[in-house]
Amino acid sequence: DLATAFNDRGQIKYLRVEFAAAMEDYTAAIHCQPGFEVPYYNRGLVLYRLGCFDEAMKDFRKVLELNPQFEDAALSLKQAILDKEEKQKRGY
Repeated sequence: DLATAFNDRGQIKYLRVEFAAAMEDYTAAIHCQPGFEVPYYNRGLVLYRLGCFDEAMKDFRKVLELNPQFEDAALSLKQAILDKEEKQKRGY
């Protein structure tokens, strides 16, 4: 389906370190199928890597709302929270 195709194309772009383009595809997948948790997770990973912890946490929380058993999203959420706290402690 279209949402899966957008997500898969986003993955290819992510692996090429084309983060902005990957996020566009993940967002397109979400618009096609708002209940599909995987593109939220993938977009959250990109946001995390870019240091956008609040936005990443929002996506990881959405994943867990859609699928509470998504263990990688739970782990990523915990890591984003820890990294945000560390960043704040260091004053930037």
